[in-house]
Amino acid sequence: MAVTLADIKKLREMTGAGMMDVKKALEEANGDFEVAKDLLRKRGQAIAAKRSDREASEGCVLAKAENGFGAIVAVKCETDFVAKNEDFVGMVKLILDAAMDHKPANIEELRALKIGNFTVADIVTERSGVTGEKMELSDYVYIAAPKVDAYNHLGNKLSSLVAASDANADQNTVHGVNMQVASMNPVALDADHVAQEVKDRELAVAVEKTKQDEVNKAVEQALRKVGINPAHADSDEHIESNLSKGWLTEEDAKKAREIRANVPAEAEANINMKKVEMIAQGRLQKFLKESTLVEQQYIMSDSKELVKDVLSKNNVTIVDFKRITLNEE
Repeated sequence: MAVTLADIKKLREMTGAGMMDVKKALEEANGDFEVAKDLLRKRGQAIAAKRSDREASEGCVLAKAENGFGAIVAVKCETDFVAKNEDFVGMVKLILDAAMDHKPANIEELRALKIGNFTVADIVTERSGVTGEKMELSDYVYIAAPKVDAYNHLGNKLSSLVAASDANADQNTVHGVNMQVASMNPVALDADHVAQEVKDRELAVAVEKTKQDEVNKAVEQALRKVGINPAHADSDEHIESNLSKGWLTEEDAKKAREIRANVPAEAEANINMKKVEMIAQGRLQKFLKESTLVEQQYIMSDSKELVKDVLSKNNVTIVDFKRITLNEE
């Protein structure tokens, strides 16, 4: 049977598929809309399977909050061209609205949600078939609290949610803290909310860095003691380079190599671990101050206030936040 333009437009509106794909599917299905939709879905699945090993590093992230519930949804694709496409962004909005309506507990429940006759997973697969790119629903997070604020950064690559304990909390303050979360990417609300494994990892890194600093100091002192500028002998390559430039004599180069070969092991064997642990603890506290939300300097203030001071001044208590980005950080 002949396929009319009206049929093509109708199926395109139903599926979001491209005009030529819709026309071809209707022709193969002899005008049967249900068969045509199945053909389009299978084509999308085939493309998704072919592209499963490709990298999807672009995409769209959107957040929304209303009535004490907020959600962020991220769908990845392969190119920025597709990520900015109106139909692709519209699909992400559709999925986000479904999440807001049904409040799924996790991303698997979101993938299984039905929008009309199709699951969210089916819709993403079909859009993959339309564009010919790999796509995946990559992230879904939510917050339920008395007051939830959503922030979407320009470009649809970064979104955040912030929750307050009081539904009547000052909106400007809550939204300002949300922009803080988006901009400064804190690891937790405060030090008490930082996972112990994160603290342990940061402390271990701080200990190793402090030990290396102590070794480096010992090497520098040994070089200065024999009259060699440490900047001229901080590596074997620099020693060779500065020797050729005449900045080091053969004798100095020999001394520098001997110091670099022998002093580190001696210095490490004599490290004062109490001093190292004390310095490492200081570095951990610095990390916690810079990386937890309430201890950060508030980006919306010119007076260098901390977030916790702004919250106290406005009688606002933040209880949670979420952040998703597709940007490299």
